[in-house]
Amino acid sequence: MRLERLNYNKIKIFLTFDDLTERGLTKEDLWHDNQKVHQLFRDMMTEASDELGFEADGPIAIEVYSLQAQGMVIIVTKDSSVEDEDEEFNDDYIEMQVTVDESDDIFYEFQSLEDIISLSSRLHILGISGGKLYSYQDQFYLEFQEFELNEHMTENIIAILSEFGTPATITIYRVMEYGKELMETRAIEQIYNYFINKNA
Repeated sequence: MRLERLNYNKIKIFLTFDDLTERGLTKEDLWHDNQKVHQLFRDMMTEASDELGFEADGPIAIEVYSLQAQGMVIIVTKDSSVEDEDEEFNDDYIEMQVTVDESDDIFYEFQSLEDIISLSSRLHILGISGGKLYSYQDQFYLEFQEFELNEHMTENIIAILSEFGTPATITIYRVMEYGKELMETRAIEQIYNYFINKNA
């Protein structure tokens, strides 16, 4: 579980599917209102309080983005119109409004263009040429749609992507809105041809 404070009343939590499995949950469980899911949110809020000083007292909105084969990004927003109380953390007072969105796209973050160039060499061998390339806040982002992975097992591609980058914990919508689109289509093919196959 990775936590990041976005502003004074909003945090982002990245949960891997391993994090869910350790708690005896699947991503489908998050669609249901049950005791295990409540416990997961309580654990997340306790960790957010300990690590970030984020106190979830009063109404909170929770947006859950399920990322295929990567994990989940959870955005927690505290209602800033409710004044902070000096009371102890009270589970009964937390009122949650949960929104769940699932994405079939695969979205990865990379530290440098060199990482993507190395990745393009590996994916080119497998006949994968697609992808969209973005830049945002000194990072690079690759988005693949499922059909671009040919007949390959998605899990195998995820494993290769994870050697060079990490699952993006920012939503694709934020990168599309505030970042810069560098390559609209066939990003892997373009990068491979420009940087690796340039002498061919």
